[in-house]
Amino acid sequence: MKIFDDVLNWDGYGGKFNLAAGRCRLRLFDLSRNKTAGVPLLKPIIAVVSDLPGDRQPAMKKVSVRACISHVATTIVHRFKIDHNRMVLIEYYPRETYGRASEKVIPEKYDVVDLKWHGDKALFPGWRPLTPPLLDIVRDLIADRP
Repeated sequence: MKIFDDVLNWDGYGGKFNLAAGRCRLRLFDLSRNKTAGVPLLKPIIAVVSDLPGDRQPAMKKVSVRACISHVATTIVHRFKIDHNRMVLIEYYPRETYGRASEKVIPEKYDVVDLKWHGDKALFPGWRPLTPPLLDIVRDLIADRP
């Protein structure tokens, strides 16, 4: 069941300068609320984050999700009151084409973000490719449906 699908703003650090503050698209799902699920899941919360395409923030305020994933994860856990031990955090990068005739392709990419938690703060991120069967579940969850 989809819990949230919108822009997430996160605070940075550095007092009034609010360094590394930014925003991204967050799609949050709770698979434990799915009535058809037969087996309880250890990590039923799926958080899919991605950069906003065509973000019009000033260059000084534009920060990628990957650069601030610890802030993003901490914000998600605090704002939605989620137990971080029950959440899988995934960075999603859609397929892109470039070149004069869009002949070059960068395939879509799904990375699981592994974090170390110190109290209620996410630290020391590590990335690994998302693999089936969870990859298939996430692709189905984020597919746009009417």
